[in-house]
Amino acid sequence: MGCFFSKRRKAEKESRPEGEEEQPKQYSWDQREKVDPKDYMFSGLKDETVGRLPGKVAGQQFVIQDCENCNIYIFDHSATITIDDCTNCIFFLGPVKGSVFFRNCRDCKCTLACQQFRVRDCRKLEVFLCCATQPIIESSTNIKFGCFQWYYPELAFQFKDAGLSIFNNTWSSIHDFTPVPGEFNWSLLPEDAVVQDYVPLPTTEELKAVRVSTEASRSIIPVSRGQRQKSSDESCLVVLFAGDYTIANARKLIDEMVGKGFFLVQTKEVSMKAEDAQRVFREKAPDFLPLLNKGPVIALEFNGDGAVEGSHLIVNEIFNGTKMYVSESKDTAAADVDSFYNFADIQMGV
Repeated sequence: MGCFFSKRRKAEKESRPEGEEEQPKQYSWDQREKVDPKDYMFSGLKDETVGRLPGKVAGQQFVIQDCENCNIYIFDHSATITIDDCTNCIFFLGPVKGSVFFRNCRDCKCTLACQQFRVRDCRKLEVFLCCATQPIIESSTNIKFGCFQWYYPELAFQFKDAGLSIFNNTWSSIHDFTPVPGEFNWSLLPEDAVVQDYVPLPTTEELKAVRVSTEASRSIIPVSRGQRQKSSDESCLVVLFAGDYTIANARKLIDEMVGKGFFLVQTKEVSMKAEDAQRVFREKAPDFLPLLNKGPVIALEFNGDGAVEGSHLIVNEIFNGTKMYVSESKDTAAADVDSFYNFADIQMGV
């Protein structure tokens, strides 16, 4: 007794005109556009300005190697980027879902955003960085870091496509795998460093079509002071809860506080559990527990004399009716900041 499907295949074969060959079956994966690795690589270039426009990389891996005196701009999100054996080059790298890995590079300047950042066997790199985890250097010297500062219209969507939060940036928390006693292999760039002096805008007609701004006030990433020495003993923690306008409210609050002369030290977007809220918000925790289920919170640390009072005044004046947590007093603010960022860093593996 034969199988129904085998009988059907036999009947189809017999009904096919003599001399006509059977066509191979087409599957969904056969319909996918073939990826040519050469489209996602810059190799062996010298004295050139090259790049990829928004939408041209679309989450693929990218390789840059053996380039000299080149300006390279990747205006799109990617999976990973490796940069090997490059000298005296300038890079802009749009959001990278995974890692950016520099190996054996010299005298390069770059602006980039990624989940993980690694440098090995490199000398004299200047990096304006957004990194969700702790940046790592190894067997490298004279590596300098600043905060990512860049904007173009497609960039916000590219951060989402890469799964990166614009508020999770540990750009200055560097881990050196190979420290030398009495020496520093890395440092921070001057706080007044002008990004465009290091990573200039592209000059080719094709790449100039991307409407780039390097002004701090327009940067997609809030420009923070990171691990720089604080200007005051007074800091203030402000926590915004998930909602339709949370990101816009956070940006507005940052603009207002910086405009009043306060400094943004660090930011974080992370999910909170009830026990986290109890530890950070203490007796006020019951007021905020119902809001935790709506999504991640955004936390901002401001620094400067009068930061607590200044935060309360701006929140009450501009965001009246929007529920936020603001440190109650100068005496409790330091504990607020430590409690929140300790749990957040542990949760994110920083």
